[in-house]
Amino acid sequence: MAGFAPILARASKRKGGRAQLQALLPPAPPGRAAMAGLPDDRVLAEMTRRIFCAGFVWRVIDQKWDGFEAAFLGFQIPPLLFQPPEFWEGLTNDKRIVRHGQKIGAVRDNARFIADIAAEHGSFGAFLAAWPTEDQVGLLALLGKRGARLGGNTGQYLLRFLGWDGFMLSRDVMACLRDSGLDVAEAPTSQRDLKAIQAQFNAWAAETGLPRAHLSRICAYSIGENLVLRPGDEPGGGE
Repeated sequence: MAGFAPILARASKRKGGRAQLQALLPPAPPGRAAMAGLPDDRVLAEMTRRIFCAGFVWRVIDQKWDGFEAAFLGFQIPPLLFQPPEFWEGLTNDKRIVRHGQKIGAVRDNARFIADIAAEHGSFGAFLAAWPTEDQVGLLALLGKRGARLGGNTGQYLLRFLGWDGFMLSRDVMACLRDSGLDVAEAPTSQRDLKAIQAQFNAWAAETGLPRAHLSRICAYSIGENLVLRPGDEPGGGE
């Protein structure tokens, strides 16, 4: 595998220079202390937002978000866990939210998931803060196994929006990894491929000192369709 310098140089050239590229990168991860202080209700809110955005127009979810907050009791874990089945059934007819029965059920299941993790670690934020960034693959596997509808891209987006320092396995990121010489599938699912990708991002992080979130975004910008972007825009390929 090549070092990261050629990828960084290519992305910088495509975006008009290093300063312009820097302006397009996501915010730097807030650090372990900030992550540990993340309230459990905000974790559940972000889980819910990512789940409802999956396969849907994000803008619609954003526009209805105040309704989501009200319908799901501010995502406060204890009150939600005490709600009877009738409460959850009623939400399937609640026009304040997107009425998707399976995703509504996932909110209930993830409230329990967060409560269980908090009982083990003090809070979900403390759990995330303690999990090593060198093992995102293991964290995603846990989210997929113990959480509800948190597998695949949803889990990756969840970590990104919560501020945990991780990479995205978008189409363009995978194209960059393969172009750089990593022998993995275009859409990786095997543990062999996922561990190889993790090892490569770990190596690039050690080489550059950059957050994995920045490495991932730079990869996406270095290859594929070179869209004209502004700060805050999402890159091509879904990174």
